[in-house]
Amino acid sequence: MSKTPKSRTARLLAGVMSAAIVVGWGAPSTAQEETFKIGVVTFLSGQAAQSFGVPAWNGGQVLIEKLNAGEAPAPYATKGFGGMTIEAVVLDEAGGATTQVQEYRNLVQREKVDAVVGYVGSGDCLAVAPVADELKQFTILYDCGTPRIFEENDYDYVFRTAANATMDNVGLALYLKALGEEVSTYSGINQDYAFGQDSWADFKAAMGQVYPDATVTAELFPAFGAGQYGTEISALMQKRADVVHSSLWGGDLQALILQALPRGLFQRSQAVLSASDHVLPPLGNTMPEGVIIGARGAYGYMAPESELDTWWKDIYETKYDVFPVQAPYRMAQAILGLKAAVEKAMAENGGKKPNSDELAAAMKGLSWETPGGLIEMTNGNGHQAIQQIGFGRTVKNDAGDIILGDVIRFPARCVNAPEDVKGLDWINGGFEGAQCD
Repeated sequence: MSKTPKSRTARLLAGVMSAAIVVGWGAPSTAQEETFKIGVVTFLSGQAAQSFGVPAWNGGQVLIEKLNAGEAPAPYATKGFGGMTIEAVVLDEAGGATTQVQEYRNLVQREKVDAVVGYVGSGDCLAVAPVADELKQFTILYDCGTPRIFEENDYDYVFRTAANATMDNVGLALYLKALGEEVSTYSGINQDYAFGQDSWADFKAAMGQVYPDATVTAELFPAFGAGQYGTEISALMQKRADVVHSSLWGGDLQALILQALPRGLFQRSQAVLSASDHVLPPLGNTMPEGVIIGARGAYGYMAPESELDTWWKDIYETKYDVFPVQAPYRMAQAILGLKAAVEKAMAENGGKKPNSDELAAAMKGLSWETPGGLIEMTNGNGHQAIQQIGFGRTVKNDAGDIILGDVIRFPARCVNAPEDVKGLDWINGGFEGAQCD
């Protein structure tokens, strides 16, 4: 891919800022023509909108358009979902977990959606999941990273089509080792809430296995949404470490990078940013060289070459004039997984629109190809995906543009805990059963 990520925030935000949007492509619906109605929930406003929510829905929108037109490559060449036109009702995830539970009930009970695909926030996922089972509504969690969803609970109607965040930090430690980096000290700056704390705990545990003699120089937990990191940057500079880890994301991560640049932090320490490829489009060539970047998957510059990925990058860049990163990839793999489940269920029920029970039976243990590689529903009793992960290091190409080099992908069973084993327990146990060849 030769194009450089570009900032097109205004364009990305265009047309998605209303509270609810109904989208349908293809031939007009008739009484005889069935539709499949999806409730899509993601951030259209607030801190997570620019980095995750809006790009994710942009990816969903262009993918649905192409699926409804029958213009996707094999194995997704059939129109819509089994010939049914896909219709999306899109809601803003802003407002907190209590709001999202009420909005979820409205999607099911008023909008009568056939399935729900949604949620970036881990708190929203944790709140909505039991309600989905209460209402017996088939639901796909497309993003949220917390491992607690299926490590602490069992669900009948809830599935997550992306791997949890444990693999981010296992993969980072393995990537450092694969590059031959010598690490005697490391530090961390992570947000003071569940995701930041869990990310740091996983990274420390993984480093304890991969670099057992390395020691921690600083553990910093600024408030979520702090935006100003002068104090923390000073601490990281004073307590210099070979590696600085961060799971900051969105505007907070951009702020950290821009504030740390003139102080030379990236020259003093190797920065490892666990799920950060989304900052490449807005920062462009302001991004420093040599920073290790992850994406909770093999996305964008880290995606494996395939006809499906080439097609995906082309339709996304053509429509939005920006390089696709993790959020649209994760939305795409959720929608493609839903298509696979719908059509599997229809093959088994005589071609009728499947209900939630039939969808759940079809999705359990399912595998399907995506632009980011194979998704396998192996964990959480067949409800939690595993997938490969990629990492790269920022470098300037011949044109002077920042891209990712030194790309390495790790297989799904190398960086994901085996079925029914909690991620942190697996790490502390020495990655037992990991398949990294």
